[in-house]
Amino acid sequence: MTTAFGGPFPDDIAEPVQVPIGNHRWLPGMLALPPVPVGVVLFAHGSGSSRLSPRNRFVADRLYAANVGWLLFDLLTEAEAESRAAVFDIPLLAERLRQATGWVATNPATRHLTPGYFGASTGAAAALVAAAGDPRIGAVVSRGGRPDLAGAALREVRAPTLLIVGAADPVVVSLNVQALQQLGGLKEMVVVPRATHLFEEPGTLEAVAMHAARWFSRYLQPAAVPQFAAAPSAG
Repeated sequence: MTTAFGGPFPDDIAEPVQVPIGNHRWLPGMLALPPVPVGVVLFAHGSGSSRLSPRNRFVADRLYAANVGWLLFDLLTEAEAESRAAVFDIPLLAERLRQATGWVATNPATRHLTPGYFGASTGAAAALVAAAGDPRIGAVVSRGGRPDLAGAALREVRAPTLLIVGAADPVVVSLNVQALQQLGGLKEMVVVPRATHLFEEPGTLEAVAMHAARWFSRYLQPAAVPQFAAAPSAG
């Protein structure tokens, strides 16, 4: 099966999972891990989207090719997704990301991996709020996001953060410039030429995936294992 963006869906490499969110509730997701992943990226989709977002799936496929694992999951239950208030509830979405991060940290297949966040649209704000003050998060990437909606949490983000915006989306470009100034840690902004908000123009989503893979490959590298000198032999 192929996407409208010219790449294969990663269905054959993804394992269905259930992410616990308390009170005997779970959110459906898909987890894919390369043989030796450098980390695992949790995707935070935007309003009106889900784990089946073709754009996020396209990026996820490219991350896998770059040896980065990923988790695509629904941030809301089916009932919550029907509520416009819940769809734009940044604190709620951020809490779901934290809960998913906790699951990743205890799941035997992923607990040794550094987690990162990839957020789109309002999901980018949720990713930044969730990353604020959490030393476990190795990197954050925002695609056409609204990082400004993260508010004061921006100053508490210490994970290296990459903001990717489309040059033909001037309002969002301006909002990202303002957010970039407030981010507390290492940060960078990339403007993709000719791209509008959804990165539907030929080659623009490929550029997003390339920049995201570069960022995560750089900053999700596991910490070096301390090397201890051998004890001197007797005699």
